[in-house]
Amino acid sequence: MVNRLYGFAAQNSNLNPDLNNGTNEKRDFKIDNLIVSARVVDIVLDETHPLFKEVGEWNGLGTIVYDTDLSNPPPVSYQGNFAKPLYPNTKNYPLINEIVFLLDLPNTQIGDIISSTNKYYVTPVSLWNHPHHNGFPSNPNTPPSSQRVDYTQSIAGAVRRVTDQSTEIFLGNTFIERENIHPLLPFEGDVMMEGRWGNSIRFGSTVKDRPNNWSSTGSNGDPITILRNGQGDNRAEGWVPTTENINKDDSSIYLTSTQKIPINASSTNYNSYTSNSPSNPSEYSNKQILINSGRLVFNTTQDHLLLTSKKSINLNAISSVNIDTKEYIAKSDVIKLGSKDATEPILKGNALVTELQNLISQIQLLVVALQAVSQTSAAAGLVSSELPKISANLELTKSKVNKII
Repeated sequence: MVNRLYGFAAQNSNLNPDLNNGTNEKRDFKIDNLIVSARVVDIVLDETHPLFKEVGEWNGLGTIVYDTDLSNPPPVSYQGNFAKPLYPNTKNYPLINEIVFLLDLPNTQIGDIISSTNKYYVTPVSLWNHPHHNGFPSNPNTPPSSQRVDYTQSIAGAVRRVTDQSTEIFLGNTFIERENIHPLLPFEGDVMMEGRWGNSIRFGSTVKDRPNNWSSTGSNGDPITILRNGQGDNRAEGWVPTTENINKDDSSIYLTSTQKIPINASSTNYNSYTSNSPSNPSEYSNKQILINSGRLVFNTTQDHLLLTSKKSINLNAISSVNIDTKEYIAKSDVIKLGSKDATEPILKGNALVTELQNLISQIQLLVVALQAVSQTSAAAGLVSSELPKISANLELTKSKVNKII
């Protein structure tokens, strides 16, 4: 019976034949034959790419055209070879002129040919150790003289520092290098994910006596998660690391445990409270979630939007609090309008109109009696003519919108 192997088992069998035939012969298999470095010449990201059908249409998204000659530029008409992304769930597509690692691994033909393989690539090589890009020109002597020092110094081991706003490396059709994108400064134990444009997630902790603005309280190791989109540090020296700043970054979400976050809240007027008013957001140091941006939208498409609180819910705005809805219902034991010290009760419209109508009826009886007396007849007649108008207008004094119990 033939013991047929598939997938990685088949690859392992091909690379290590002595495991199957019991011989002592081993293939001369070196690591540089396993992993190959290559330059990205092109990448297929949508159906407009001319190679879209050739790479398998939508199944081929992320496929790169690569060149293993890292020293010389490929010819203009270069087609090269294809390599697919290795990881199906985590996408980190390279830019043109970035360097990737290539691996030979099984393809969809392994059911028929167990040794059938494709080239797959893993994440770009961190040439500059920078999240923005790690592209390298096919010849470091080709950039303008003003930029050439960036690469010659880097080859010698120095940090690459773009000092003239941009470089001439072609990175893609829409990707334009920015010289003010900063990497995040790491701290012990951090796990970080950084995008190319100043967006990031830090799974970090309180780190005392280090340059960050979330470790003034608590103890080393207290967890914090920071999601940031758009950095507030706009210094031109993009090679200098930075840390998150909730007041300057474009949008932020902070999930804290014991940290005090120095957020500048737009309004901290808590004058409506008689006691136990909320702490200023920048002074609170227990577990909380802070969301900060130029605008916040909370929207539901199917069910309710629920805001619940162990204590109070404070709506605080510099200009106004507006509620636009078909029906507004407030159920409370006590409702105070205008001030926390309000004491005057609100009148009930229907009850008041009923009592005023009764009063008008009694006045009308009095007026009839006065009209029979010559001395008061004229004045009583004037009052009598006005009472029906007053009675009719009482209904207009009742609100058609606001109701109370």
